[in-house]
Amino acid sequence: MLSFGPLDAPGGAPDADRVTQTTRPPTLPARGDRRRRVHRAWSVAAVTFVTIIGAAGFASLPGLLIEPLHGEFGWSRGTIGLAASVNLALYGLTAPFAAALMDRFGIRKVVACALTVIAIGSGLTVFMTASWQLVLCWGVLVGLGSGSMALAFAATVTNRWFVARRGLVTGILTAAGASGQLVFLPLLSWIVEHHDWRPAAVTVSVAALVVVPFVWLLLRDHPADVGLRAYGAESYAPKPPPAPGAARRALKALTEAARTGPFWLLAGTFAICGASTNGLVKTHFVPAAHDHGMPITAAAGLLAVVGVFDVVGTIASGWFTDRFEARRLLAVYYALRGVSLMFLPMLMAPSVHPPMIFFIVFYGLDWVATVPPTIALCREHYGDDSAIVFGWVLASHQVGAALVAFLGGVARDALGSYDLVWYASGALCAVAALMALIIRRRPAAAPAPAGAAAAV
Repeated sequence: MLSFGPLDAPGGAPDADRVTQTTRPPTLPARGDRRRRVHRAWSVAAVTFVTIIGAAGFASLPGLLIEPLHGEFGWSRGTIGLAASVNLALYGLTAPFAAALMDRFGIRKVVACALTVIAIGSGLTVFMTASWQLVLCWGVLVGLGSGSMALAFAATVTNRWFVARRGLVTGILTAAGASGQLVFLPLLSWIVEHHDWRPAAVTVSVAALVVVPFVWLLLRDHPADVGLRAYGAESYAPKPPPAPGAARRALKALTEAARTGPFWLLAGTFAICGASTNGLVKTHFVPAAHDHGMPITAAAGLLAVVGVFDVVGTIASGWFTDRFEARRLLAVYYALRGVSLMFLPMLMAPSVHPPMIFFIVFYGLDWVATVPPTIALCREHYGDDSAIVFGWVLASHQVGAALVAFLGGVARDALGSYDLVWYASGALCAVAALMALIIRRRPAAAPAPAGAAAAV
């Protein structure tokens, strides 16, 4: 009959997690004789981390392309910002469907296809001659591919492979994007500065393709695929059958979540998060610093430093999320971000000076620290559908980012300065802090919303 190994070492050795075929209960070894090994969930998390890093080049390039494309083709910053906004919007809108597709076809297949689409879209940009081709290649193709590699991917891996340490793992996987920015941004800025923007686009394409074999060979969809229970789980859970109707399920999860107040508050705060990070700083910081005489390589180097401290801040946020109330963490993060943005216009200068470095360190620690508590609140309120619901919340993040990526370029064209955009984003962050405090904790005894069970 089917029996299980000892269950008293949470998230520990394969002895305690692997399913065994036997005709009688196994003899339990003495505790001191058990060999404790690293749980397979950690290797899956490591592969996911490397995958997100390999795909992070696409997020580093748009801000570096604005000045070169403007200079070569004469396209306005608003036109180039439109391509970036389409990319950001599709990045978010694809995420919930990608999470459902992972339930239907498996993580490996979806992620491998997404990386290939990113490579194709980035590679084709080197042949473009018109602005609509930039929107098609970088906006649509890279947007669709990157959306399937969005944070919903990290949430799906975390939900399936971890019960304990979910906040910490979420922080680590979220930090992977920042680590990728750290790896790619200085390299891509140097390539753009010395060899034009086309080799930089090819570099992004190659990096995405290189990761595909790692995904296919090393990533596993579910602990049951290798006869394990999830890290920290008290019992073995069989792999669920493929969930048909991915689009229908994604829309159903949205419909049910939209009937609850926490969804709209989370979506609203995350929209402001996207507007103040990906839409504003990641897209427009380099050209804004260049407006004040700072070299592009120096400005890109500052964004890379943001990536360094983003790793520290996001992992720390995951650790805090395991221990403190998520909504209060969100309120603190948004309030501090808003204050820092209000000071940024006064810090712009032709060279890097200590106050600007302080802003970069401070902003880096806060950059995506909002992700672990936001995922935790989705998990608390929406259970088994939390990855898909978070995908929709992420869609709002990217819609906010897309709007500011476009409007920021339009404002720069119209006003000759980004100052108003910085101040407006700081005010929006203050609103997000208040919205986070309004989110109520779900009572432990309350029934789950329709279609959402308690998290496994």
